[in-house]
Amino acid sequence: MSKQLALVGLVLLACSAGLTAAKGGASAAQAAPAEKAPVYTYVSEWTVPRAMWADYKKEDEADVDAMKKGLADGTLISFGTFTVLNHQEGEPTHGSWFSATSMANLMKFLEGLRNAPGATAPALAGSKHWDYILSSTIHNGHSGTFTNGYLRVARWPAKAGSNDPEGKIVKSTIVAILEKLLAEGALHSYTIDEETIHSEDPGTMFVVLVANGAEGLDKFNAAVDDLRKNNPAASAAYGTLIDAHGHRDTLSRVNLMTNK
Repeated sequence: MSKQLALVGLVLLACSAGLTAAKGGASAAQAAPAEKAPVYTYVSEWTVPRAMWADYKKEDEADVDAMKKGLADGTLISFGTFTVLNHQEGEPTHGSWFSATSMANLMKFLEGLRNAPGATAPALAGSKHWDYILSSTIHNGHSGTFTNGYLRVARWPAKAGSNDPEGKIVKSTIVAILEKLLAEGALHSYTIDEETIHSEDPGTMFVVLVANGAEGLDKFNAAVDDLRKNNPAASAAYGTLIDAHGHRDTLSRVNLMTNK
């Protein structure tokens, strides 16, 4: 079944300008990691009628089996499935995602999934559907399989005229706080993504994190609030980059995720 994945998830909410916190204020910039080799992610979201959720779960399990094989043979480096919690009428209810270190491997796995038996599953045939193809050079996570995650995705359009050479502001604010929370065990993973194939406005940034249980969400919110209160200059700097009027968040329950 071709339920191609989905990555939407967790977002930094804060105030309109404050999304990031660091190791406590001014030291944040020192905590920011260097960029890594690109990771490419394919995300799929579906609006599944409630009466067909059980059928969707069966299709989801078939996709998970395929993604496990893709991870084992080295085509993929991570994958996950989720159920949206802040569901809106006509918007996605479920989704999944998979990631690879090249577009070639991403497309190789996608084509295999699309051509698999049952690719036109009844639970998906009449469902509204969205796909995203993203890339990231700012990402980190713990290896393993997790079933207690909460996916939070924040979508931030770029503010007109914004400028952040080499991503210094992003790295010294939101990335620094995500790195701190990851080191403390509050997060399973995070990525800062942009679309490789644009369906949103160019420059739109997706801040994606998977929290270690609901407690991880509380720790994230507390860290953002701490930044806003105790490092207003950092919050203001981040606010110069993003258009808060176009900001949207999604919170989902991760059914299963695996990182290599």
